[in-house]
Amino acid sequence: MALMAKQQYLDSLKQTGVKVYLFGDLLDNPHEHPMIRASVNCIGMTYELAEIPEFQEHMTATSHLTGNKINRFTHIFQGTDDLIAKVKMQRVLGQRTASCFQRCVGMDAINAVYSTTFEVDQDYGTNYHENFKKFVEMVQDKDLVVVGAMTDPKGNRKLRPSKQADPDLYLHVVERRPDGVIVRGAKAHQTGAVNSHEILVMPTISMNPEDKDYAISFAVPVGAEGIFMIYGRQSSDTRKMEESADLDIGNYTFSGQEALIIFDNVFVPNERIFLNGETEHSENLVERFAAYHRQSYGGCKVGVADVLIGAAALAAEFNGVEKANHIKDKLIEMTHLNETLYSGSIACSALGYRMPAGNYLVDLMLANVTKQNVTRFPYEITRLAEDIGGGLLATMPSEKDYKDSKIGPYCEKYLKGVEDIPTEYRLRALRLIENIALGPGASVYRVESLHGAGSPQAQRIMIARLANFDVKKKFARLIAGIDKTKTENN
Repeated sequence: MALMAKQQYLDSLKQTGVKVYLFGDLLDNPHEHPMIRASVNCIGMTYELAEIPEFQEHMTATSHLTGNKINRFTHIFQGTDDLIAKVKMQRVLGQRTASCFQRCVGMDAINAVYSTTFEVDQDYGTNYHENFKKFVEMVQDKDLVVVGAMTDPKGNRKLRPSKQADPDLYLHVVERRPDGVIVRGAKAHQTGAVNSHEILVMPTISMNPEDKDYAISFAVPVGAEGIFMIYGRQSSDTRKMEESADLDIGNYTFSGQEALIIFDNVFVPNERIFLNGETEHSENLVERFAAYHRQSYGGCKVGVADVLIGAAALAAEFNGVEKANHIKDKLIEMTHLNETLYSGSIACSALGYRMPAGNYLVDLMLANVTKQNVTRFPYEITRLAEDIGGGLLATMPSEKDYKDSKIGPYCEKYLKGVEDIPTEYRLRALRLIENIALGPGASVYRVESLHGAGSPQAQRIMIARLANFDVKKKFARLIAGIDKTKTENN
């Protein structure tokens, strides 16, 4: 098949057997729940755009494994052009959903695991890489959604995985069998998990030899026995459940999604295992995934911000202040910050390099710098959007009041902006800003910008490691004449 149509994807979700709890209830049809349905639409867009000719350059690629045309989200990057195309694709999708489209983690995970398994096989004579290639071929051929599962709950951060009071706070092997392993634990903050077909598990940190049972990477279907998910709350998420909800939601059609995945004694067959105790390779796997995913944030978050900037510009127009110099300056600053994020992501892609396995990795320093900026700039962009939107962002009456036969006319009259602009247009623009800045969209745009792909300190650690201060000091000594003076004094 290679490319799945949007409707085929929606139909496929009925067959996954995923078990989802929300508000204490096991959902019968999780993908039809009003709090979840909008997130399904986001992934649906990754299939929909792949069917439209003008977007196929962004959305599709040619598999180096099969030669077939595939969705780019299942692609193994074969050059810097692929890395750049990935970022462009993410921006396009962000512009059309103003939310998280949930397939980036899986895309980044398969590329990190691909190169790592090749190197483990070289060191140990294992068969992980061939197993993984078969898994990727299956994912590409069926155009499946893969959730990359890295983050463990971690418990007491001062302690190594094997030293935790509760060993399950990091996912680990609890039993080894001739035909596979039994694993137990959890993966937290799992983007798009409920809407996926497969879970690709990776260790969350570099492992020491005593943490051998925690150095595990594998893939299982989301409906595998022993797996269930607990759906994550978002700000104002129950607005989606209100009768005839529309205007109050801000972004009615699209939304992000997170879940806590529980692995309660899950069996993993040998052919689905891609790392199993080779602790010295866990660091490479973690760092490569982090680099790919930090690159991603300069694409997807930029696309969402394009929508936020547009909503702020609309709000200014509807308020009648679009020509004020301070408003224009704020919109320019928002754009400057956003394009700076995009520049970093494109740069780390353009300077990517070939791995021994044949796929390409981004420039590690620039990927980490990109993500460090993503932990800051979206907050300033949001602040400026709130500034332009005005106080009504926090004080708007409900949609039910606005449409009420008695008090609705008063809302219409006193919430009016520019006379030839319908009041409803003004409210819709403000609700969209509210959604991205304060509502469910803030989980995607603000909190995820800070903590997704590693919290700020994680990037600073990598930047310090890659900074090579000794070389920089050598440059300074040479230019300053320090080494020359030292030689003359001797």
